[in-house]
Amino acid sequence: MAITDIAEYAHLSETELGAFAAALDAIRSDVEASRGAKDRAYIKRAIAFHRCLEVAARLAIGMSKGRCGWAVGTAALAAAKTIENMELGHNISHGQWDWMNDPEIHSNTWEWDIAGLTSQWQHSHNYRHHVFANIVDVDDDLGFRIMRVSRDQEWQPGALLQPLYAVLLALAFEWGVAIHGLIAVQEFEATDAAKSAHKTAMLRKMARQAGKDYLLFPALSRRRWWRTLAANVVANGLRNVWAYIVIVCGHLVDGAEKFTESVLEDETKAEWYLRQMLGTANIEAGPVLGFMTGNLCYQIEHHLFPDLPSNRYREIAVRVREVCATYDLPYTTGSLLRQYLLTVRTICKLALPDWLLSATSHDAPETASERRFRNAAKRSPSGEHDMERRGLATAILDRGDRRELWRRSA
Repeated sequence: MAITDIAEYAHLSETELGAFAAALDAIRSDVEASRGAKDRAYIKRAIAFHRCLEVAARLAIGMSKGRCGWAVGTAALAAAKTIENMELGHNISHGQWDWMNDPEIHSNTWEWDIAGLTSQWQHSHNYRHHVFANIVDVDDDLGFRIMRVSRDQEWQPGALLQPLYAVLLALAFEWGVAIHGLIAVQEFEATDAAKSAHKTAMLRKMARQAGKDYLLFPALSRRRWWRTLAANVVANGLRNVWAYIVIVCGHLVDGAEKFTESVLEDETKAEWYLRQMLGTANIEAGPVLGFMTGNLCYQIEHHLFPDLPSNRYREIAVRVREVCATYDLPYTTGSLLRQYLLTVRTICKLALPDWLLSATSHDAPETASERRFRNAAKRSPSGEHDMERRGLATAILDRGDRRELWRRSA
């Protein structure tokens, strides 16, 4: 079952919740006050690097004669497209650089290199996903409407095919995101005319994107058009798969909890912070991997502070981990391979009906609820009601040390 009471799950009193939120507010204030020339130089360098890399990649694809040159150029083009999507398009569209008042590097003017429209993506992602992160049947990014990723989602026979859906979604991720964004923004509109206008705008963007990659650039290559076409297909596919992997590792991995809609009732800022923290997971990464993920290896920090510059997430993460340690909260992180394999396990496992699964809905590794801790004091490892064991578990709960219980449940 998903979490229904965030404060109870986190074992924090009202006083502790207030102090917890104040600690995170202080982090935000410190970063906002220190934004300046170094951050501006970072994003401008990132844009310049992306553009130079793309030009070099296209020259290598178009001018090289052997397969090696084509492969190097295609890999470089995939990297350039990944940087544009992850570090530039995603983060600029979040408003992370709006404080610079640069008309080019602004969330209202940047149109990124994917099939979908920035404005539609901002509604489905910045609003529907970030505000209502990991709330079952509210956050559409939780399974992208085609995958069952929580036992709170009713099993349907179509779920048996969701491992296949996951592969297809990864390969065509930019097109899936575009359709996903259109559906989300159309649901928000009340009139057919407005819905039709959004559909027309998306189809035009799709046509421009497909025309650029699969008609214009191949035509410029003349007799070598097929090399350019193949390079664009492969580069877009690699970019799509990479973006998919990074995103699902941040939200579908064990430890990235799910929530019921009831948590929205009178939700305080502190509880919103807790939901963002408990519903996300990080990837252990160095500077290069961090850059290639758009710094979404710091998914926890990104959900806490989605509009702070991505280049600051590494330093923010140090302070967030300290806050987690202070209030004995889990900080979910792991290697890229581990996190991805866990998401694959969840997608494959939840393709099956619940009666074929072994763990209970409260103790399964891919989900949790506050009932896990309510029942902890009543269970011994053998399932018997051992009074000595119950006393130990109760003591653990009383002093707020949930880490051992979290570790055992995983």
